[in-house]
Amino acid sequence: MRITRLVSENHVQEVDGADLSLMDSLIAKYKGKSGSLIPLLQGTQHLYGYIPGPAFEKLSEATGISSADIYGVATFYAQFRLKPVGRNIIKVCHGTACHVQNANAITDALKDFLEVGDGETTADGEFTLESVACLGCCSLAPVMMIGENTYGKLSGKLAVKVIKEMKNNLCKQPQE
Repeated sequence: MRITRLVSENHVQEVDGADLSLMDSLIAKYKGKSGSLIPLLQGTQHLYGYIPGPAFEKLSEATGISSADIYGVATFYAQFRLKPVGRNIIKVCHGTACHVQNANAITDALKDFLEVGDGETTADGEFTLESVACLGCCSLAPVMMIGENTYGKLSGKLAVKVIKEMKNNLCKQPQE
């Protein structure tokens, strides 16, 4: 079976609400500068919260680097996201100290409660669950971090309690 590639004649500027023209000033800032790929990817992610697929082609056109090579860099570094994330990112530490103190129980309890897998975002877009290598809070093991807040000496039950309290607080906030 032969597969034919479909090529679009129009350049789509907006995909999933991501207005790619927002990248124009970022691209202009780094135009012609060598070693600018990482800052361009960081800036793109800062604009959208992740790097939308069509941004790779736009960066490729601007830099002359193939979109495959740009994608390779973005997938090599853990700092880059290729999918939208929730407003609250829950990072559960799985470093040695946390692992020994049963960090898996925390991750499993949160997966069950939030109904997501590791690296996934809840349907309401509120929470993203991530397992990370180390948060540097070994004396508090096992630990999770949400935004700038660190929660230590956790169990699965305590971790779920923290999320329930956050959800309750979110429900109490006036809607804009």
